[in-house]
Amino acid sequence: MESNAVLLESKSSPVNLLNEMHQLRLLGHLCDVTVSVEYQGVRAEFVAHKAVLAATSKFFKEVFLNEKGVDGPRTNVFLNEVQVADFASFLEFVYTAKVEVEEDRVQRMLEIAEKLKCLDLSETCFQLKKQMLESVLLELQNFSESQNSEEESSTQPSILLESKAAAVAETAQADCPLDPLDSPVDRPSCGVSPEIPATKSKEKM
Repeated sequence: MESNAVLLESKSSPVNLLNEMHQLRLLGHLCDVTVSVEYQGVRAEFVAHKAVLAATSKFFKEVFLNEKGVDGPRTNVFLNEVQVADFASFLEFVYTAKVEVEEDRVQRMLEIAEKLKCLDLSETCFQLKKQMLESVLLELQNFSESQNSEEESSTQPSILLESKAAAVAETAQADCPLDPLDSPVDRPSCGVSPEIPATKSKEKM
C-alpha cells in the first residue's frame, strides 16, 4: 500500500539562510569575491559571496559567468561612479532583504539597483517612492482643507455680526413710538376749518 506524499516546508529556512550568509560575509568566511568601489576619490573594498551576488544581481551574474579564469583565491570586481555608502547599503539589502536609508538616498539606491540590475531592490525603491509621494499629496490635501476651513470660520463671524445688526435695527424701530404728527388723526387740516361746507352752501343760495 502506497502512502500519500506530504509537504515538508520551513517558513524560517529562507530567513535563517540569509542571516547565516550575512554573518559569514561580516566575518569574511568563505567569501570568494572582492568588490572595489570608487567615487570622487573615495574608495573601499567589500568581500562577498559570488552565489549571493549572482542570485540577486544580473550584473554580477553576467560578470561571474563570463569570467575566464581566477587570478587568485578571490575574484576582483571594480565599480566606478558608485558611492561607498550606497554599495554598503546594497550589500546589506541583498544579504538581509532590508536596509535603512535616508529619504534623500532612496533615488540613489534606485539608481544603483538599476545599474547592478537588482530587481528586488528596484521594486522596493519604487514602492517606497510611491508611498512617499502619496504621503506628500495627503499632507498637501490636509493643509488645503485646513486653509479652507479657516477662511470659512473667518467669514462666518462677519455674517453673524451683520444679521445681529439687522435684528437690533428692527427691534429699535419696533420700540420707538410714531411721531404724533405722523398720525392721520392728529394731523392739522392745513388751516381749513370744518365749517367750510356751510359757507359754500350760503354762497350758492
